Amino acid sequence: MANRKHVVIVGGGFGGISAAKKLKKTDVDITLIDRNNHHLFQPLLYQVATAALSPGDIATPIRAILGQRRGLRVLLGTVTAINREQGYVELQKGQKISFDYLVLAPGAQYNYFGHDEWSRHAPGLKSIGDALQVRERILMSLEEAEQLQDPKLREPYLTYVVIGGGPTGVEMAGAIAEIAKRNMMRDYSTFSKNETRIFLVEAAPRILNGYPESLAEKARKTLEKMGVRVLLNTPVTDIRKNRVSFSEGTIETPNIIWAAGVAASPLLAALETEQDRTGRVMVKEDLSIPGDPNIFVIGDAAHKKDEDGQPLPALAPVGLQQGDFVGNLIKREVRGEPQRSAFSFTDKGTMATVGRAKAVADIRGFKFSGFFAWVLWSVVHIFFLIGFRNRFRVFVEWMWHYLTFNRGVRLITDRKSEKGEDENEEQTTNLHG
Repeated sequence: MANRKHVVIVGGGFGGISAAKKLKKTDVDITLIDRNNHHLFQPLLYQVATAALSPGDIATPIRAILGQRRGLRVLLGTVTAINREQGYVELQKGQKISFDYLVLAPGAQYNYFGHDEWSRHAPGLKSIGDALQVRERILMSLEEAEQLQDPKLREPYLTYVVIGGGPTGVEMAGAIAEIAKRNMMRDYSTFSKNETRIFLVEAAPRILNGYPESLAEKARKTLEKMGVRVLLNTPVTDIRKNRVSFSEGTIETPNIIWAAGVAASPLLAALETEQDRTGRVMVKEDLSIPGDPNIFVIGDAAHKKDEDGQPLPALAPVGLQQGDFVGNLIKREVRGEPQRSAFSFTDKGTMATVGRAKAVADIRGFKFSGFFAWVLWSVVHIFFLIGFRNRFRVFVEWMWHYLTFNRGVRLITDRKSEKGEDENEEQTTNLHG
């Protein structure tokens, strides 16, 4: 038993979970460490933020996913240091965990491009807490608007600004447009759907930059038909409480959502190896780091080029395939097959939903839009969810929403936090003059 190798996996996202599952039937000890006790299906997080799904629909406990097995541990904690020479990671509470193989899949965080103070007023969507915070702001704004008779005073509360024209930004803007223009308006009597304003702000010349230009243009036109104003070539210059500024002017609103880019986990700096400008580690062909063949970096944390010389995108399929690859590589080495191969990503396509029965998809060169693309998007996302219960619940929620236009999770839970209390107190003062 003394010869059993110990594999430490940092991160319970797509990459970390897929690596752990590949190793479950291998003669190794596995320790998976994550700051949360659950695996989160981030591509649908915006639907929690817009009251279409509950957090439990897209999150599954990591222990439930991996099950029980001798030599398998799941630890709730945050890795703060990595010692390459002595082969251990250190947790926030000081615990040191040695490893023979280390798989780093810590994911990414939103990149505010040197303005981290903006995050307080423009939350991103990387956790359930983020999604609930955004949901609460949207619902509270509607409640505030309901109590104001003056249309000018109501205007900020009925204004929504989504910053970033990637898939998350496009999906978020489309979902808010459905809420603002159709879904929830019937529940309020003071204002009409025509008073709502939704802005999708992008610094680049077009949205969905990684998609074919024809699909990006279809998505833009669809959003505009839904009532979203798409502002291109419009970089943000400042974000303050209830206010976002551009070179052309300022928009007053408490509803500011950040979806403008990601940066790799700061933990990766502990490796002291080459990183790209967003902090991702420059990995070798087998996803290991230079000088340490037993340390792997995968998913959003890895900079790996495709056959065309472009960095692989920070998408779930990339993390899943890299996790499978590293799991199989370690499995072969433990069995005495040391020959390593190079990782190759199989691109099965990209897709984004724009709203109810509206989506764009590029599947291996075949381009789709509209209802058929939306069906494809729905099937793929249900397939990637972990567990029959979550798949069934999401399917039922989507069918109910499609048939009735109702969003069921419209709860304001009055969650208290130091930041939240400050915002609630100041929000009314600032917007009412």
